[in-house]
Amino acid sequence: MTNDENSRPAARAAASQETDGGKAERDAAAKATLDNMARLRALRLAREAAEPQRAAPTKAKRAKAGTGTSKTTGRSTAGKKAEATARALSDWLAEQQKGGHRT
Repeated sequence: MTNDENSRPAARAAASQETDGGKAERDAAAKATLDNMARLRALRLAREAAEPQRAAPTKAKRAKAGTGTSKTTGRSTAGKKAEATARALSDWLAEQQKGGHRT
C-alpha cells in the first residue's frame, strides 16, 4: 500500500464527520423554520377566528364595478382603455420593425 491509499480512509472518515455536523446544523435550521411557520399559522388562524366574517361581494357589485361610464360624455370608458392599449401595441410593433427586430 502506498501512502495515498492509507490516507484515503482517514480522509473519508474526516469528511464523514464534517458532513454529519453540517447535516445536524441543516436539520436544526429546518426544524426552527418549521416551528416558526407553525407558530405563525396558529397566530393567523387565531386572528382570523377573532375577526367577524366578511360578506362576499355579490355578482351585481362585480359587474357594476367592471363597467364604467365617463361623467363628462356619458360613454363607456371600457372602449377607451381598449383603444389606448391597441394604439400602444401598434406603436410598439412599428418601433420593432424600424429597429430591425422583426424582419
